[in-house]
This record gives sequence, structure tokens and C-alpha cells, in this order.
Amino acid sequence: MEIFDSHTHLNDTPYAGQEADYVAQAQALGVTEMAIVGSDTALNAGAMRLAATFANLYAIVGWHPESSKDYTPEAEALLMEQLAAPKTVALGEIGLDYHWDTSPREIQRRVFARQLAIAREQRIPVSIHSREAFEDTYTLLKQAHLEDFGGIMHSFTGDAEWAKKFLDLGMYVSYSGIVSFKNAPEEHESVQVIPEARLLVETDAPYLTPVPYRGKPNQPGYTRYVVEAVAKFRAQTPEHIAAVTRANAHRIFGLEDV
Repeated sequence: MEIFDSHTHLNDTPYAGQEADYVAQAQALGVTEMAIVGSDTALNAGAMRLAATFANLYAIVGWHPESSKDYTPEAEALLMEQLAAPKTVALGEIGLDYHWDTSPREIQRRVFARQLAIAREQRIPVSIHSREAFEDTYTLLKQAHLEDFGGIMHSFTGDAEWAKKFLDLGMYVSYSGIVSFKNAPEEHESVQVIPEARLLVETDAPYLTPVPYRGKPNQPGYTRYVVEAVAKFRAQTPEHIAAVTRANAHRIFGLEDV
């Protein structure tokens, strides 16, 4: 199997100084490519560094809703430079988070809308974080004409009805380790209705460790267990899910010639 982890944070503190080891461990589990995702100045820089260091890693840069209060003209100018780099494949993770409310919701919405406008101008896909905010997320994506540039609902936690609404906007839908949890009925339902051409897998490491390692630190190689869980609920083989999701990642990230 060749698996593409479409959303991971190998640039985060738990992996500092050990990135090469985790890349090797991932490859041993069949995870051959990864999108390293930023969310603020430091993590965006880390994603860029790792993409430049490893041939099979790519960068996603943007401002997470929790950090949106720190989004400044200077931050945007740097973001524009990073988006122009050859191994930057998407703008993210961006969106809305009404669970933590680390940044005021009005600021979250403003910064989200601004980054969507940049994505449309640059014709680059977006990786979307949405927690307890599907209604506003959907509205802003629709207003931004997402069909012009494309995007991913990362670590999707909605039911089949919400999945279809985001699919109708032209989005891809990505599943993390949550889909392997016993107490995740909405994910188990929605993963079965995603068309093959719109399905992605991820770890969101160091978060959301899948079964059989739930409760322990996550790592990109564990995308393999997400693939196995998705395959179970779709009554398909892991090999098929790995191949389909890898091809989809290449398509949305513009890597079809890789």
C-alpha cells in the first residue's frame, strides 16, 4: 500500500528533532506521502521547512481560527510568500472553532473570509477546520465560491446530511482517527456516502490517535489504521482505500504528475 496522510502536524513540538524517524516509521507502515499543516507563524514555518527537507512531504500554510486574533498585514504578506513556494499545496488550516473561542468569533469569521478570498485569487485549495460551526462554515464557503478553487473538510465529524451539503459545494471530505472510534456513529454513517473521488484520509497527528493506539501519542504512520477503519465501514479493502485516497490527494493538491 501507498498511503497519503492529507493532514498531519509533524511540525509540532512532540516531533521536534525526530522528524526523520517518524517519516521512516510512516514509510514502514505504507504511509509514503504527507501534507504538513501550519496554523500560525511558527507552525507555518515548520511546515515549509519540512517540505523543503523531505521529498515526499508537502506544506499547507494558513491561520487557524484559534490564532486568527494574531492575523496581521505582516502575517498576510508572509503567507503570500509561502503560498508561492513550489511545495505549498493548500491554504490551511483555516475555518471556525466555536468550541474553544480562543479568538472572538467575529474575528474568526473575518480572517476566514479573507483567507478564502486569497485562495480564490491564487486558485489554491483550502483545508478547513470547523468545530461546532458547520452552519457559518458552510455559509462562508458558499459565499466564497469554493467551486472556483476547491477544498477539504479536514477531520470531518458530521453526519451524512452535512457531508452531502459540503460535497455539493465541491469539497473533498477527509477522515481522521475518529472514524475508528466505537462511539462515532455520525462518522460511521457519513463515510459510507462519500463518493470515491472525494474521499481522503489523515491522522491530524499528534491528535486523534486511531484504534488500536487510541489514548497514546499519534504519528503520521497511523494513517494506515484510519485506512483500515474507512475500508471496514465502506466494505472495501484497505488496499483499495489507500489507492483511491492517494489519487484524490494528488488531484486536490495538484500533484497528479508526481
